[in-house]
Amino acid sequence: MSATKEKKVHIDDLHFEHQRWMSELKFYLDELPIFQSRLEEIAKRYASAEVLAELDRFQNRMYLERNAIDELLHDINLHETEIAKYAQEHPVAIDHVLFNDHAPLRDRIETNRKMMNEMKQEFQIYLAKWM
Repeated sequence: MSATKEKKVHIDDLHFEHQRWMSELKFYLDELPIFQSRLEEIAKRYASAEVLAELDRFQNRMYLERNAIDELLHDINLHETEIAKYAQEHPVAIDHVLFNDHAPLRDRIETNRKMMNEMKQEFQIYLAKWM
């Protein structure tokens, strides 16, 4: 039986990555109302079942994306709170302590990034077709 050794990282690296992720996720949240506005423009112009079915699909994807982003932001904040609490409780040792890497959270961020970019590409094609 071989045990996989988990990567250890410094608190500053975790914090930096959290900040970067939060900025990226908030940017995505800022984009969603813009996309919704474009969908509303299309809904006013067209009444065909084909256009509206695809519009509904994008609205659903945006809803799911918003929920996924909210969950990621929540989980990042939880992890940030945990390491901040540790830093407060151990102020002298904090520069010498290595923490478990947050690889599972990083994987979720990367998956979200991929899904968001795919949605935006498909959305641009849809807009080009109907705007």
